[in-house]
Amino acid sequence: MATFGFEGKQVYYETYGEGKPLLLLNGIMMSCASWKEFIEPLSAFNRLILVDMMDQGKTDKLSESYDHAVQIRLVHALLEHLGIEKLCIAGISYGSEIGLEYAIEHPDRVERLLLFNATAATGPWLDDIGKAWNLASSDPMQYYYTAIPVIYSPRFYTQNNDWMERRRGLLGPVFGNRDFIEAMIRLTNSSSNYDVRDRLDQVLCPTLIVSCRQDYLTPAEEQQYLAAHIRDSHYVMIENSGHASMYEQPMLFASLIVGFANASKDSYHIV
Repeated sequence: MATFGFEGKQVYYETYGEGKPLLLLNGIMMSCASWKEFIEPLSAFNRLILVDMMDQGKTDKLSESYDHAVQIRLVHALLEHLGIEKLCIAGISYGSEIGLEYAIEHPDRVERLLLFNATAATGPWLDDIGKAWNLASSDPMQYYYTAIPVIYSPRFYTQNNDWMERRRGLLGPVFGNRDFIEAMIRLTNSSSNYDVRDRLDQVLCPTLIVSCRQDYLTPAEEQQYLAAHIRDSHYVMIENSGHASMYEQPMLFASLIVGFANASKDSYHIV
């Protein structure tokens, strides 16, 4: 719904509702449009902020390679543009990594942090998956079959196969768009050097860390590592879901965000 200038580019963002600010950060292939079904529940009690990071959605594309630092600067510039001093940040996958790094670099700006399907570092497993995506990028269907099925749990993929076939029909032309694919390659490569394992003690806010039992991209061990090294962490496992928890368990996904972001207390003395 709006744009602002950032380092010579135009960044697209949307805002909805009123109340405590809540920034929702996209997964790597996502855009503001991906959150259409979540706008109503997530803006009922909060000022919901969506943003397309560099090389996503309606935000301008880059031409050179980069790492997460540019996305961290983008998030900070967005908050400055909106005049927001403190907020809750929720992210999934790539967005969770950006949210986590932002909370490390700007601990005074983050009140609560929610990390879905997150990692503390891009290890060999995830890095090679990204390389496979890039190698398949010259053919739209190869890219689809390399990148998409593994995002979902086998159960969801099988039970919703008609939906998956329609999705393949929609994504085929998108994956055939070279501008989109070149942006995806840059986004994928931007995570290759991601590693905050030695900085997790700098996360000062209450943090919800969410795993999914059938996540084959960022397995539960990755989130359990985060929970063990972030001092004020709270850990949840979502059953019957793969990496795309917002699609497979949307009500639970939205409920976890609304509940954790808006809990009136973060300290309890049990007697």
